[in-house]
Amino acid sequence: MSTLNPSGLPHATADPRSAVALRLLTRITRDIDAPDRRPAPRRAADEVGDQLFGILAPCPSRTPDALKPRWMGHFCGLCLELRDDAGHFARLTTNYDALALSVLVEAQLGDEADGRNAGPCALRGMRRQQIATGGGPRLAATASLLLASAKIRDHVEDGDGIAARPGARGLAGMTANRLRAKASAIGGTIGLDVDPLVAVIERQREIEASCGPGTPLTEVTAPTEAVTAALFAHAAGLGGRPENAEALRAAGTAFGRMAHLLDAAEDFDEDARRGAWNPLAATGVGVEGARPAVRGALADLKAALASASLLDQAMTDLLLDRYARHAVSKTFGTTCATYHRPDERRDRRRDRRDRRRDYRDDERYRGRQRGFWAGLCSFAALACTCQLCCSEHYEGPWSGRPREGCCRECCDCCNCCDCCQCCQCGGDSDGDGCCGGCDCPCSCD
Repeated sequence: MSTLNPSGLPHATADPRSAVALRLLTRITRDIDAPDRRPAPRRAADEVGDQLFGILAPCPSRTPDALKPRWMGHFCGLCLELRDDAGHFARLTTNYDALALSVLVEAQLGDEADGRNAGPCALRGMRRQQIATGGGPRLAATASLLLASAKIRDHVEDGDGIAARPGARGLAGMTANRLRAKASAIGGTIGLDVDPLVAVIERQREIEASCGPGTPLTEVTAPTEAVTAALFAHAAGLGGRPENAEALRAAGTAFGRMAHLLDAAEDFDEDARRGAWNPLAATGVGVEGARPAVRGALADLKAALASASLLDQAMTDLLLDRYARHAVSKTFGTTCATYHRPDERRDRRRDRRDRRRDYRDDERYRGRQRGFWAGLCSFAALACTCQLCCSEHYEGPWSGRPREGCCRECCDCCNCCDCCQCCQCGGDSDGDGCCGGCDCPCSCD
């Protein structure tokens, strides 16, 4: 489920009815661990799972008005598919990036894509919505459940996050097993065997254990690439275009590599501060060293999609071109000589993050601390009132420390027309570095 901003696009995913809100407790609050606890290294599904949970976040200024209802149709279709096939708790795994799978299936089917008119929902302002149904949302739901299961399993094995709480480890383990079983069941209805994907995800731990300075980045990202490639390729069959399988497999490989490296670059400083494992630090590549690899992956993604036969490219262009380019520019900035605002935005985000960390670590600003269940009730209230997403400041439900709404920085350049002076070469993003980071097609549409 999600909370909506006035544009009709959701800010974040939350299900306050879940007693084990694992994803949001670990990704949004970060209250659940003791302040002085040293976290276990991030590895395995923490790396594979995080990538497919977040780089294609929606932004109202980058979404044409005509496509906003279609985006919401895919988002609600995934959410309702999870509810119908895996229960209300599974809606907690709803994520933005899985929508690319649903969009790819629809793009190949064109007017033949399945859909229905969903009833009023409080999260849509009690509006009805035409939603996607059929193989696309089921494929997206399978990916969401599978990766959420892997992420929770990693927390169980590492004993960190919510699994570090007394009595929570067993519950988290059962949750992971249940999500995996549901992923297998839904995948079976669309002819997708998830067992090989599970084996690939579990192989990530071995790769990271043997990783060191000089290890190629492609070796570290290989499991992520393989999983996303298999999911993208399966979309070809569901879309009735088996001839697109190789093109979409290549697109999935590029998307997986790009997402993995973007996540590593975004978390580089924070992982260094926390002593957590980071592939860019472990291989000695660093953030700047990853820039060419990410630009290359973005170019490969665009080329692979261009070689596929798609009947309707509007939504694929939105998610896998415009949103993807924005994700790259948000993390790496632009390399254009006359334009530096994305780099400045990155510096401002880092400064704000440092100020928030100093602020919440100051004992003078610690509010009322709560136990697990009292904190969960507070978390539910914050989620239902949209404070987790939209509030400028709110009190952390468990620690009592000040927090900021998680989506207040979802759009770092909401006035897209201000960026039209970024490119001297006068073209759109081509992934080769020049104009690849400004995320502006200079049409301001």
